[in-house]
This record gives sequence, structure tokens and C-alpha cells, in this order.
Amino acid sequence: MKTVNVKLIEDTIRDLCIKANRELPASLENKIRECTELEQSAAGKSVFCDLCANIDAARECEVAICQDTGMAVIFIEIGQDIHLEGGSLNDAINRGVARGYTEGYLRCSVVSDPLVRVNTKDNTPAIIHTTIVEGDRINIDVCPKGFGSENMSSLKMFTPSATNDDIINYVTDVISKAGSNPCPPMVIGVGIGGNFEHCAFLAKKALCRDISVRNPDPLYADMEQKMLNKINALGIGPQGFGGTITAMAVNIEKYPTHIAGLPVSVNVGCHVTRHAHAQL
Repeated sequence: MKTVNVKLIEDTIRDLCIKANRELPASLENKIRECTELEQSAAGKSVFCDLCANIDAARECEVAICQDTGMAVIFIEIGQDIHLEGGSLNDAINRGVARGYTEGYLRCSVVSDPLVRVNTKDNTPAIIHTTIVEGDRINIDVCPKGFGSENMSSLKMFTPSATNDDIINYVTDVISKAGSNPCPPMVIGVGIGGNFEHCAFLAKKALCRDISVRNPDPLYADMEQKMLNKINALGIGPQGFGGTITAMAVNIEKYPTHIAGLPVSVNVGCHVTRHAHAQL
């Protein structure tokens, strides 16, 4: 059995918090640069050029790519053949987040109580999703999620009689109502199935998928493209200045559900839909 000290997990998460906030995933950065040519409106092209300049400045100056460095969402998959030593896993994860945000000079935005609202000053606690899988590896995804986009997210409990078009129209309506608030161009995560809380998990997890990768099921890949087309037809455009590119990708994740339900969740990602990955 492989033994891993939780200090290694702490150190890895510390580094991933900084990396995710300073560097976009390659596919997303490439898409933003490509959109400077694809966008048809003059104002939109100008915005995309500014976004590219911001990406370059963040990398050159080693600073956060966006001032809202988000609430840290951690997806950690642990192989069942691994023995963890050295203390609490969750404590190690939160220490890693605290170090990443304070040592990386990232904005700390978490309050200790949703109503009293006193800042914790180190961006903890994180949102932690732990899954036990086969094997002897640990996979970690750190996904800082800003709330300009998070606040525009939505969940609806459809009945099983809902059609694919009903779902496509619902997702499009969520984005239409969001307008410029999520800092478009967006990445849209959609969860379909499961139950109330799991479909929201699916939508958040969908934002961690490379935007160049489509759902392997042709039915859902087709829905992704139809949603993207309808969203871009809204004309919101980059940063809400109007244009032909409001979203750069729609990623759908699905899960089995109950015979009486059809949950659908939309998690909106801004133009800096950030995530960084490591395997131990």
C-alpha cells in the first residue's frame, strides 16, 4: 500500500491555488486569443485584445489574472490503495489554500459566517469534494470560483416530460438574464440528472473540463453545441459590449436520476474560468 503524507497534499494545493489564479488553462487562453479574430463586432474585438493584454500582464508580473481570486473549490480523488498519514486531510487542504492565498498575495474573500460576515483573512475554509477511486494515485483539481459569475448560476427541477429544447431554452434564459454580470465571454457548466445537490455538483465539475473536449455522448455533445449557438445569438458579447461571442464553450455532465425528476443546473463561469490540476 502506498503511503502519502498530507503535507505533500498541502504543498501541492498551495502551489495550485497560485497557479490557477495566475495562468488560464491552455485551451481557454488559446480560445480567447482565437476570438480576437472570430469576434465580428469592433467593440468586441477591442475587448478581446484587452483580455489578451491582461493575460500577458498577469504572467509577466506574476499577479492574479483577476482581482476576484474566488472561493477555492477543491476536487480530490484518492485511490483506495493509498494510506494517508500526518494528520487530517481536510485540515491539510485548508492549510494549503491558506498558504496559497496569503503567500501568493491573492485576495481573501471568504467570510466565516454567511450572516455575520467577518473575513477569515486566508480564504478558508475551502469547498472540498472528496471521492475514493480505484488505484494508488491522488488527483487534485483546484478551481477558484469568483462570485460575479457564481451569483448568476441557477438550478431547476424539471419534470420528466421536459424536452431537450426545454432544457436548451432554460440554459439560454439563465444566460440572457445574467447579461454582462458574469464578465463574458463565459464558459457554461451544465449538470443534468442526479438529485437537487448532485446536479449542481455536476455543473461545477463541468467547468473543470477542457473547453476543447465535447461530451462523449453524441446526444449531449449536440446539446452543448445547440446551447452555445443560442447563447451566442443573444448578442451580449464580450464584457457585455455586444458582439457575436458571449460564451466560448458549454460543457454538460450527466448522471442517472429518479423516474419522477429531471434536475438541471447551470454554473456560470466568467472569461477566467480557472482550474489547475496535479497528480500525486
